Amino acid sequence: MTFRLMVAMALLAVSGCSTVGESSGTAAAGSASAGSGGLFGRIGGGSGATSASIVAAMDGGLIKTSIGTGLSAEERTAALEAEYRALEYTPGGQKVNWQGASGHSGEVVAAQAYRVGSQDCRQYSHTVFQGGGPVGTARGTACRNPDGSWTPLT
Repeated sequence: MTFRLMVAMALLAVSGCSTVGESSGTAAAGSASAGSGGLFGRIGGGSGATSASIVAAMDGGLIKTSIGTGLSAEERTAALEAEYRALEYTPGGQKVNWQGASGHSGEVVAAQAYRVGSQDCRQYSHTVFQGGGPVGTARGTACRNPDGSWTPLT
């Protein structure tokens, strides 16, 4: 993970940053839309295979940190799906909420996308709540892969 972060920082230093517009309704201009049949084209469709793909591609996301302690498998899936929706579809600064069955909930907020070399990246935060109170917040950065998946650099 540290290696990926170092590579991303090196690319940033060499290539410079540019902000990516969000007028198309997606996080990354020119990226595959939800209906394109890409890796996550059916995120809202309730497909178990799609959820499993999201979980695998997100490599545990921010929820794999201490804020995810005590979450059920279903809550982890809901949290990772919220991370993906925030990164892929939600304008910068807007919350994506999720609710678990055992009293856990959370919110994910992604910043505006920016370009590192040829990749679109976003910083984001994930806060987990239990019983209405915050358990904790984790912050990180993820970059979008050519297949539409996101790789966290945390």
